[in-house]
Amino acid sequence: MQFGKDTALRLLIVDDSVEAAEAIVSGLRNSGIAVRPSRPENEAELAGMIAQHPLPDIVLAAREARAVPITKVMQAVDASGKDLPVLMLIDSIDDTRLLEMFTLGARGVILRGHADHVQSRVRREWADLEARRALRRLEAQVRETERRCDALIDSSREPIAYIHEGMHIRANPAYLEIFGFETFEDIEGMSLLDLIAPSRVDGFKQLLKQIGKGDAPPRHETEARALDGSNFPAVMEFTEASYEGEACLQVILRRQEIDPELAREVEALRQRDQVTGLLNRATFLRSLEDAVADAAQNATHHGLLLIEPDHFNRLLQDIGLDAADSLIAAMAERLRAALGPDDIAARFGEHQFAVLTNNSDHKRSMGLAESLRTAFADHVLETADRSLSTTVSIGGVLIGEKIASVTAVLGKASQCVQSASGVGGNRTDLFDPGAADRAEEERVEAWVTRIRDALDADRFVMDYQPLIGLHGEPIEMYEAYLRLRGEHGELVPPLTFLQIAEEHGLLWEIDRWVVGKAIAVIGERMRAGKQTTMLVKITQASLQDNTLQQFIQEQLARHGADGKLLVLQLPESKVFTHLRAAQEFQATVAQHGVRVGLEQFGVGLNSFQLLTHFDAALLKIDRSYMEDLTGNPDHQQRVREIADKARELGKITIAEFVQDAGSMSILFGAGIDYAEGNFLAPPGPVMDYEF
Repeated sequence: MQFGKDTALRLLIVDDSVEAAEAIVSGLRNSGIAVRPSRPENEAELAGMIAQHPLPDIVLAAREARAVPITKVMQAVDASGKDLPVLMLIDSIDDTRLLEMFTLGARGVILRGHADHVQSRVRREWADLEARRALRRLEAQVRETERRCDALIDSSREPIAYIHEGMHIRANPAYLEIFGFETFEDIEGMSLLDLIAPSRVDGFKQLLKQIGKGDAPPRHETEARALDGSNFPAVMEFTEASYEGEACLQVILRRQEIDPELAREVEALRQRDQVTGLLNRATFLRSLEDAVADAAQNATHHGLLLIEPDHFNRLLQDIGLDAADSLIAAMAERLRAALGPDDIAARFGEHQFAVLTNNSDHKRSMGLAESLRTAFADHVLETADRSLSTTVSIGGVLIGEKIASVTAVLGKASQCVQSASGVGGNRTDLFDPGAADRAEEERVEAWVTRIRDALDADRFVMDYQPLIGLHGEPIEMYEAYLRLRGEHGELVPPLTFLQIAEEHGLLWEIDRWVVGKAIAVIGERMRAGKQTTMLVKITQASLQDNTLQQFIQEQLARHGADGKLLVLQLPESKVFTHLRAAQEFQATVAQHGVRVGLEQFGVGLNSFQLLTHFDAALLKIDRSYMEDLTGNPDHQQRVREIADKARELGKITIAEFVQDAGSMSILFGAGIDYAEGNFLAPPGPVMDYEF
């Protein structure tokens, strides 16, 4: 499964130590998992959290916890009857602890001091949980499908039975009727051999032996025997199936009143479209299902192409509706002539054709599609009374492991043929799932080049958003937002490229540019007689950059800027997981008057606990609390709690992403110091707000 910010892990942590629980949450977030943590203080809170909806995904329970002992955790989970995996947090592992884990019923242990083990074990357990949930959904779907299939079998006019080890375990009314039975109880447990005419018994015994070895032929001609002792010629079709979880054989029996050779011809006709002579849709779908299954099981590749004539309605207007079949037949003949001997073609719709090319890679499938397009574009179609020139649009899919589903294959092929037709036709559009990976690699590489070029050629720019004081004398304060100027002058927000920059070790260079630009602006405004406080975001990469402090000192001196006007912001979660480095960084830059604040504040298990170790100059409340602030009492209460505690500690509080006047009123009443958001003033390239 995919782990990321779009999928949040609901994590319940049972631990006496808030700091230890916060460290686990921060480590998981740093590894790319979005975590929604909760931590019970007592058994009553634990029971409430387990009973809530949505249910927590995973429980991490400390073995040594006293507030809620591990035994109580397991009892509460067991009593809930829910699929809630519990992982036991321990400091070290030995035989005793392993046996204790198994005795309690925990699914595994986690070594608290090993971040990699915590992350990998949580990821594995989460993946297992999602797999179990998916399995339960699939089982429910299978049960529903079986129910519908049962109803279809009962209503089918074709005689159908299910055979297990040669005995009848299921038969529909049509099957009972053809042999003269009134109810299934009359035939239940009866051997299939008992329904074969005596003269054909020996041959049928050989067939049953083949069936037992798994070598049953798809079709067998025999002579059946009815309940009244009369015999009649019949054809049996065998298909592997399952019934109520048991592997069995599905038998479709048809009374054969005509010559066997003629019967085979009739069967062949049943698989063909009468107008074109190509396979019909139902027969082609069986071949497509086989190809998709082969791709999933054996990692092979096959190509599916859908072909439609361009401007078909206009063609019908030219030749008349009565000549439509002639046109379709002529197209089928042209298609048949352009295909290879191993390619499978069918009339898939009223005026749509399908081609399945087995064991075909992207290059071969694309080549076939182009040759078919050319075969129509360069030739004239001959109907009974006229010659027509037409082109076709072709959409296709390369069937492989990544798209081993008939529904997905047909959906993508339909999208592609519509895309080809929508831009004028006479085109091919082939979807290759593997190409997405290659395209992503190329996209990332292009962004890395673009970021390096922006750093070298100074193509980064800043937008500035004012912070409005809610109490006391107004001061001039802005937050700087990084932007990248695109090739056509457009501004690209940082979320588009910062992840790529982090993966390729470019964050520290971007941080350096941001800080240098902010200091330059502060110095410029000081020379203009304005004392402007500037807030800028930096990343955890700067905490490992020993040269940034020296760079700040040099830039302050170069631009004549006051370091007290510069505030560097770090996310709360990053400071928690890099606490020692953050403390050293703060102490060093404080020598030049530079302050360090925390952003995304308030999302941890105990955010204020961090302030006992890190003296943040200001606290910017996480923007999630501003969403529907006027209608969410919980968010209002949390904002008031943060404001009250911050006031006691002498910390400045900032609320960002303010969206309406109602939120401003709540923030003012709560005692928040500054507000920021597009409702007040959007970011822009010029600092011209009238404070």
